[in-house]
Amino acid sequence: MVGPGDAESWQRYWRREGMPFIGLPDPDRTAADRFGQEVGLFGLGLPAQMLIDRSGTLRFVHYGHSMADIPSNREVLNLLASLPP
Repeated sequence: MVGPGDAESWQRYWRREGMPFIGLPDPDRTAADRFGQEVGLFGLGLPAQMLIDRSGTLRFVHYGHSMADIPSNREVLNLLASLPP
């Protein structure tokens, strides 16, 4: 997962939520801009989910219109499980 914020806030969030995957802060929006994540009203990023394999190939992309328009955790975990090791 990549998102806005500094490393310290991400580390706190990851510990609190017990996230089972890697999260990377993107305070300057470098990754968000590279992969076309749009910014909505009030400067908030619209949700975008992407699965990128180890070779850098995009395996799944979903650009949401709101936080209610995102794939379920089960769908994302199933996609992750289907990727080659």
